[in-house]
Amino acid sequence: MSNLLNVSPSPHEHGQETTRKLMTGVIIALIPAFLASVFYFGYGAIIVTATSVISCMLFEYLIQRFIFKKPVTITDGSAVVTGILLAFNLPSNIPVFIIIIGAFVSIAIAKMTFGGLGNNPFNPALVGRVFMLISFPVQMTSWPVPKGFATGYTDAITGATPLAIVKEGLKNGDTIQQLMAQVPGPAQMFLGKMGGSMGEVAAVALLIGLIYLLVKRIITWHIPVSIIGSMAIFTTILWLINPDKNADPMFHILAGGVLLGAIFMATDYVTSPMNPKTMMIYGCGIGILTVVIRVWGAYPEGVSFAILIMNAFVPLMNAFIKPKRFGEVVKNG
Repeated sequence: MSNLLNVSPSPHEHGQETTRKLMTGVIIALIPAFLASVFYFGYGAIIVTATSVISCMLFEYLIQRFIFKKPVTITDGSAVVTGILLAFNLPSNIPVFIIIIGAFVSIAIAKMTFGGLGNNPFNPALVGRVFMLISFPVQMTSWPVPKGFATGYTDAITGATPLAIVKEGLKNGDTIQQLMAQVPGPAQMFLGKMGGSMGEVAAVALLIGLIYLLVKRIITWHIPVSIIGSMAIFTTILWLINPDKNADPMFHILAGGVLLGAIFMATDYVTSPMNPKTMMIYGCGIGILTVVIRVWGAYPEGVSFAILIMNAFVPLMNAFIKPKRFGEVVKNG
């Protein structure tokens, strides 16, 4: 009996990658953005990130240990990544109890309800962020103005984001030319000198993380490039049609959470497509929906909603858009 062969379905090739190794790579890629958030928002960035990470790990531990009664897997790093990404979508002065509620929604509802890592259809951090935005709209849209490391947690001066300034200004009948004088320029937005959530203000830090992820082959270029490219094309068309009412593509890409979403949220292994063709369709859908929500929707920002909407289509795309099977016979004629 000891000589019996174990027969299992394909694939039979095993790689060196593990969940912990991949999550560690993502955490390393997030470090530049975290350091930038601490530089611009001070101790508040540390408090928000620490609260979010600890809460996510604690809720995942408690659910696995006492409800599911299964082995605890918080050491795989996925809860840490969810905590960091949730924090990066928040203002640096948001009350601690709201962060804890958001962490509970992200882990307990968006992740563990579906069976844990690998089974959740929606990005957990974005589910938590959208829940918080709907439940606590005032606290979630009171964005601290970057002042530097000396900024305290509760004494930060709040102001509108560039996207909110443009949205409100257009509603009041101002032109884009008038509004551009009220918002930071491209160079300032690239470096992070603008109001917004902790993880979206410094484009340069996010791009450093993107380079690391690509070099380490943790992600591929398909989703980030298709999101940013589709947004650039769509906003360029709108800008050329009516430059008085539509911002240029550079503004749309640098303002808000486009880079954070394209690099770290939309590329989530569990909730994104499996093959390059589907990734491109998925990314283009996110880019187009983001612009539609920003230009015609009620909210000035649309990245979170766009990613969650496209998350819902991923199972359908994976089922109907498949790569050619290995060894498939192609008929001529």
